[in-house]
Amino acid sequence: MSNCCGPNGPASRPTSRRNFLRHAGGGFGMLALASLLGRDGLLAATPPASPRGSIPNPLVPRPAHFPAKAQRVIFLFMSGGPSHVDLFDPKPDLIRLAGQPIPDSFGTFKTRRAVAKNKLLAPLRAFKAYGESGIEVSDFLPNIASCADDLCLLRGCHGDSVTHPESVYQMNTGSILMGRPCLGAWATYGLGTENQNMPAFVVMPDPAGWVKGGAPAWGNGYMPASYQGTLLRGGVSPILHLNTPAGISGEQQRATVDFINQMNRQNLGSGEEDSELAARIGAYELAFRMQQHAPEVVDISKETAATRTLYGLDDKITADFGHRCLLARRMVERGVRFVQLYCGDTNGWDGHSDMEGNHSKLCAQSDLPVAGLLKDLKSRGLLDSTLVIWGGEFGRMPMSEGTNGRDHNPHGFSMWLAGGGVKGGQVIGTTDAVGLRAESEKSHVHDIHATILHLLGMDHTRLTFRHNGRNQRLTDVSGTVIRKVIG
Repeated sequence: MSNCCGPNGPASRPTSRRNFLRHAGGGFGMLALASLLGRDGLLAATPPASPRGSIPNPLVPRPAHFPAKAQRVIFLFMSGGPSHVDLFDPKPDLIRLAGQPIPDSFGTFKTRRAVAKNKLLAPLRAFKAYGESGIEVSDFLPNIASCADDLCLLRGCHGDSVTHPESVYQMNTGSILMGRPCLGAWATYGLGTENQNMPAFVVMPDPAGWVKGGAPAWGNGYMPASYQGTLLRGGVSPILHLNTPAGISGEQQRATVDFINQMNRQNLGSGEEDSELAARIGAYELAFRMQQHAPEVVDISKETAATRTLYGLDDKITADFGHRCLLARRMVERGVRFVQLYCGDTNGWDGHSDMEGNHSKLCAQSDLPVAGLLKDLKSRGLLDSTLVIWGGEFGRMPMSEGTNGRDHNPHGFSMWLAGGGVKGGQVIGTTDAVGLRAESEKSHVHDIHATILHLLGMDHTRLTFRHNGRNQRLTDVSGTVIRKVIG
């Protein structure tokens, strides 16, 4: 199986006269193609044969297209749209022009709420330069700021939608439309996973409420269900029903799983190895293995007092997000390929009013744990091989909404990357003088996705999945790797 085309090939045996003729007639052409691909070094190695009656494991580790900088990903998703002009993008002109209408030099700018009529709102906090790199970060995030030399800050990000669900889908799946595979699904589809006893792709929503757009943000879309994100909850029991029921031995449970899967396989037709039923069979097997291995992964009782302090576990403000950040470290440490944490409930960072109160609360919850995660990964030698991503679905407007809020802004916002082959201590891109639009070295969402896949060793133009007669991509027909990101 070649991960440039994916595992969704045709049935291994013809099931009709038409299929027989199609396969037989194309045989000589396939031999010629195999010869050409082999000559050019593009032919995938032949996978080992599966036992008779077994289902190929869709998450078996697969080689990258080229040597990878990052082996795994932690995506810290700030749900609701954090304000770049209040956190990572200092704008002296926004201070100078505060209270005035946006200058005519910025041209006509309209949104669904006609915010162009509103007055410019000054940044809520002061900015300071941090580290040897001198990256400026606001007082909202002093702990993340202390890691400035590890950050690659993208200040010229932009997307295509002004509303939450569509922008959440685009940042996660590359499209504003629902129903496409998410970034985590693409990563596990392309590379498989290093730990067959844990899910390849884990998602931890904010316990206070799901992100706008819901489960499709971490879904498998048109890919087999094996690639969708596995949900973990907050709190002391992140995985429901993890322990073996009382009075049931491991042998009894193994026999039960074997019997259920045997019955399911009888209904699995030829060529249905990528079906929902096949994914369910695989899920039963994974669930059984997780009962043996996952309790140790989610048990943080043996972590040191210093680690608990690093993540803020003993402070009720930071404890929840800190716990999930610590679980993320423990999972990537044990070979989980992709972990996504959501910070912010259904409204989250969506500061349409009282930006000060909104961002003060969310920054207090996340700043210390995020910095703790970076420092912990670095101290354990994991940061070099783990890509950490911070960002939301868009930023906020430089103009006020009401008296003290900001509206959505997909036209210019900030994100940052760290670890995993990223060159830290640098800023790439700018927005205009007041932070309204991306202006130089722009990074569209497709460019960001192309760069993430590149760091994982995958060419975004080659990582495709055949669907509806077309080789689909995470980046559709766009996307350029941001070369300056790569160390």
